[in-house]
Amino acid sequence: MAIQVVLVEPEIPQNTGNIARTCVVTGSVLHIVGPMGFSLDEKHVRRAGLDYWKDLTLYTYECIEELYQKYPNGDFWYFSSKVPRSFHEADYSRDCFLVFGKETAGLPKELLEQNESRSVRIPMRGGQRCLNLSNAVCVGVYEALRQNDYFSLK
Repeated sequence: MAIQVVLVEPEIPQNTGNIARTCVVTGSVLHIVGPMGFSLDEKHVRRAGLDYWKDLTLYTYECIEELYQKYPNGDFWYFSSKVPRSFHEADYSRDCFLVFGKETAGLPKELLEQNESRSVRIPMRGGQRCLNLSNAVCVGVYEALRQNDYFSLK
């Protein structure tokens, strides 16, 4: 069992590298839905993930429908700064999918509307746009882990 982190169309290689590192140290799995704004071979991604890449469980998809086909019964939760429900109100399963959008636009409006009851936000001060993507992923992952007694993390 593992937390599943989904990045939809990530644009900044350093964020993806940092997220990969978070996935490795928490035992989470990283799923990347394209198109990406960079290549996974880029030195910036590798540098941000340091020597953790060899331990990363990573899957890539051309579109989100491909991810849904692979996990038709997945427990998907969609993170956005544009929805009212707080992330701590969700009940995350041991194999939940935490879905995050690209840095400049977040998740598509249609996707959030189709999944309104499963869309959550991280509370922030009013007037602020959003957290950095890698920070938001870390917050979401650790809340899902907390709700599941951190699995066997030490």
